[in-house]
Amino acid sequence: MPTYDFKCNHCGYHFDVFRSITDESKLKCPKCGKDVDQVIGKGSGVIFKGNGFYITDYKKKNSVS
Repeated sequence: MPTYDFKCNHCGYHFDVFRSITDESKLKCPKCGKDVDQVIGKGSGVIFKGNGFYITDYKKKNSVS
């Protein structure tokens, strides 16, 4: 499930929600309870954490990142 960014129309609070792509329920601001709009175009990057990735396991110890 993807994470979506939202902004409150009333107080301007920004927050993220982890939800299904098919979930059509209307969200309310967690701070003031007013309507929110989904923020489009922020994008995201992939973050590799933990063991099992080239950067942590297979890269030569003396090479530059």
